[in-house]
Parts: sequence; structure tokens; C-alpha cells
Amino acid sequence: MATGTFQRKEVSYFYHEEMGNYHYGPQHPMKPHRIRMTHNLVMNYGLYNKMSIHRPEAGTFLEMTRFHSDEYIDFLQRVTPENVEEMNRYQPKCKFNVGEDCPAFDGLYDFSALAAGGTLAAARHLNAGKTDIAINWGGGLHHAKKSEAAGFCYVNDIVLGILELLKVHQRVLYLDIDVHHGDGVEEAFFSTDRVMTVSFHKYGEFFPGTGDINDVGAGKGKLYAVNFPLKDGIDDETYKTIFQPVMRHVMAWYKPDVLVLQCGADSLAGDRLGCFNLSMRGHAACVEFMRRFQIPTLMLGGGGYTIKNVSRAWCYETGVAVGEDLDEEIPYNDFYQYFGPDYRLDVPNNNMENRNSRDSLEKTQQRIFENLRGMPHAPSVQMHDVPRDLDHDEFETEQPPDRRNTMSMLDPRRSHRGELSDSDDEGDGRKDYHDFSDRRNNGYPRILDPVRRNSFSNDPVSRLFAIDHHPRMAFAPSYVDSLPHLGVHTNGNDPMDTDTTPQNSSIAASSREGSPLSEDSIPQYARRTADVPPRIGPLSRYAMVGADADVESVSGDDDVEEDPREQNGSIYFQGR
Repeated sequence: MATGTFQRKEVSYFYHEEMGNYHYGPQHPMKPHRIRMTHNLVMNYGLYNKMSIHRPEAGTFLEMTRFHSDEYIDFLQRVTPENVEEMNRYQPKCKFNVGEDCPAFDGLYDFSALAAGGTLAAARHLNAGKTDIAINWGGGLHHAKKSEAAGFCYVNDIVLGILELLKVHQRVLYLDIDVHHGDGVEEAFFSTDRVMTVSFHKYGEFFPGTGDINDVGAGKGKLYAVNFPLKDGIDDETYKTIFQPVMRHVMAWYKPDVLVLQCGADSLAGDRLGCFNLSMRGHAACVEFMRRFQIPTLMLGGGGYTIKNVSRAWCYETGVAVGEDLDEEIPYNDFYQYFGPDYRLDVPNNNMENRNSRDSLEKTQQRIFENLRGMPHAPSVQMHDVPRDLDHDEFETEQPPDRRNTMSMLDPRRSHRGELSDSDDEGDGRKDYHDFSDRRNNGYPRILDPVRRNSFSNDPVSRLFAIDHHPRMAFAPSYVDSLPHLGVHTNGNDPMDTDTTPQNSSIAASSREGSPLSEDSIPQYARRTADVPPRIGPLSRYAMVGADADVESVSGDDDVEEDPREQNGSIYFQGR
């Protein structure tokens, strides 16, 4: 691997030790343990000396609902292996697809939150200019939809990361080299020109069944979705002949500010679920080629179900990112026995037949070139202020420097907030916000979290830019009118139907200074009405109103009553 011609880049590596502790279930092909194996290889090769190592925080409910619907994330919080059948039985109109390919395993929500948190932290480092390349091998879950799990993915951390990058960057390029089509990401940005999605994948009687060459986007996003469908058995040389010319044209025409690279390792030869014939070096050649363009890059994991080969490939590609040529002899590590009998850092090709003819590949390539020539050159974006990031440390009191505790010391002291009663709230956010008074929800408590706010638009970009990230207040007016509409996800037969607002919603208003709030002092909440036109595109049904407007029930009822319960400066208004 020739890396001498590359300028050394600042690389940040994001890893949480809990990621490898989760288990989808016996015989399930997805093994989060592969992330721990990859990290162990990276450490034992000494790559930690070449990059900065970060332990990300888990993604919050508010962060994940920038794209996903509130009721879907609420469902992920409450579902367990014991109650999944009962919960699915009582939600016939909300099929979240949890139970078969996407099982309800112990710690499902925590696992998804850690994956999302790692990608969000990496995106923030890129936005702040702290790094040139950010790596999160625990991310890359590209199949998850707005209100549906799919393909072993529950929360689409890629969409969340791209939304974070859009705060600072005009154009984001998403590149997917997983054997499966990145349908969840393409669907989220199908109608915008601010994100171009490019995917090289197996197509035809293969999950998820999307990614035809004719799928090019819609509306303002027309021609900004690029799909290169492939057949079984493609090898290194053939992949290189199509990958490099296409990506040169994409980079020349679109001129992205930042690259998001999904490095799904199920395109390697010998994968349990894949059908390509790429070697480890052929797979890493894509990373090496994109590194030459010298733009900020977010590298993520993805598929990969032969875990010894997945950890080999991702460790090797970490070396590519830092510009190090790794020794083929694997150093001794905690999982050394997995890499026998050769114990070498290599995934070779096999004798699989390549069913991709040269003629068909050239026709597909020319079709893509024609589409690229037909789109505007490097679309621009109107200037706007950059929203403030949600600071996870805003609620914490700074400790004296001589008495600072490590994360490993703090973790055992944390209690799940469901274990605390209302009387335990001492004013520092430890209250149990489960509301057991509402029995209409089939016996399951509704969570009234003051940090959580009802979403006044299902559009992911409006969620991103309309949020005032002050820790105790809700939404502020947005300048998102100038931005293109993102995200098309249908829940019914009508392709424009994206309303996923729960029937039993609640609005929580909290004080900035800790003193009780009156109804008159609550600023700028939202009113759901059919008379006000949508703020963003045809999919949004919500409109912001002035600061003097009364708070109305988002469930559609006119009657709103004030709950007499008042806890630490918080008053809850609940519609009947």
C-alpha cells in the first residue's frame, strides 16, 4: 500500500467499550462482538499512537428524533424480548418491524443510542475542524427507516450524522460500498440536492430489493441519487474499473464539502451473507482512492457477517486512514485464536465466478455519466446561521481538577431513571418521568421527559434547524424555509403521508431559572391546524405560532387542562 504521496491527516477514532457486549440472539448473523475485535486489533497494532481516541456519549432521545419519529424511538425504549409480542399486538397501525430479522434483544435501545452517539460525535469533530478523518466502526446502520427497523438496523446513525454535517457544510457526499443497497439513507435524502448518495451494491433478488439504476432522486434531488447495480462475484480489478471513473466524475461535478463513507465489509469474499469476491486490499482500495481528494471524511462500519474478516478489513482501513502500512503478521491480542490457522492480516479472493460482463458494466457506467452531466454543477446553498450543538455537559457540574473521576468510575454509579421514584428528584434531573396515570396506553407508561419535545414537523431538516438547543426550553423560529425538503417515508398507501404523531401526546414546559412557569410565560410552542400552510414542503403539517399564542393540545382537542402536579418548576399540560 503506497501512502507516501499522501499528506498526513489528523484522525479521530470513536469507540465505546460497551458496543461489543450486546447480542442479537443465537444463530443471528449480526455480531456486535466484531466491533470489540476490530478495536483490539487496532490497539495491538499500535495505531492509537497515530490518532486521537474518543469515548462518545450515547445519543439522546432528542438527537435521535431529529430523523426518527417520536413513537418509534419511544417503542425502542420500552420493547424487551419478554413484551415484544404483546406490544406488537396492541399497535396494529404502527408496525415497527421489530421481532424477526430485527429482534428485540436485551439492551436494544442502548445499543442503538451508542451507535448514533458515536457517529454524531464524529460529525461534530469534523464540523469543528478538529480532525480530517473521523472513524466510528460501530456506526453505518444504513437500512433503518424513519419509523421502521430493517436489515438488522434500528436507528439510522448515518442520516443523523449527515444532518449534523449539514449544519456547517453545503454539500455532503454519501458513498456506500456495502454489498446491500443503502436504502435508508437514500430514502431520507431522495428529494434534496444537498446530499448526494452513491451506492455500489448487488441488485436482483437480493435484500433490500432497491437501488435500480433508474432510481435517481425526485424533485430538487433528481439526479442526486447514483446507483450502480452489480451481479455476483465481482473481483478487485473489475470493481476498480467502475469505482474510480464514477467517483472521479462525482467529485468533479458535485464538489462535496465532506464525505461520509460507509465501509460495509459484507462485500468481502467469503462473507456469510454477501456474494461479492473482493479481497481485503481491494475493499480498502476504495478508502485509499477517496483519501486522495483531501476532503473531511467520516468513516463508518456497516454490514459484515464473517467477523474475523470484518475486523481484519476495518483494522487495515484504519491503517489506510492514518497512512500506516500494517504488517501482515497479526500481533498477539485478546482474540488471537479467531484468526487461525494463518494468523495473517489478509482476506484473499476465492474462485467465485464473476457474473458481471464488461458490456453491461460499461453501459451502466455511461448511463451514470449522462445523468451526472445533466445535473447542475456544484449546487449552492443560501447563507444561514449555524445552530448551536446540544452540549451533553450542560447539566453537569464541573468537578475540581484534583478530584475528577474517570468514566469507568462514574459508570457503575449511574442508576436507570426508571428505578427512581418521584420523591427522589432533588432538582438535578433524577426524577422518574414515567407517567403511570394514563392507562389508555395498554398498561405501558408514557414518558414525560422535559428534555424531550414534540416534533412540529416530520421533516428531518426542519427538526434539525428549528430546535432551540437550550436544555430547558423547546422550539424557536427557524430559517429552514430556505433549505430543501428532505426525507420521504410513507406509512400508508399515500406517498405523501408521513404523519406519525402519536395520539396521546403531551407538552412539557420547563423553567430556565428553576422557578415555576405559568401558562402565559411559555414561549413559541406549536399549534396543529389545518388552516395554516406547512412551513417546509408538502410533508410538514405543523406551523410555528407567535410567542403570545395559547398552548393547544397537539392531539387535536380544544380542551386543555393544567395538571395540578408541579415538580421543581415544571408544569405539564395534557390534552384530554
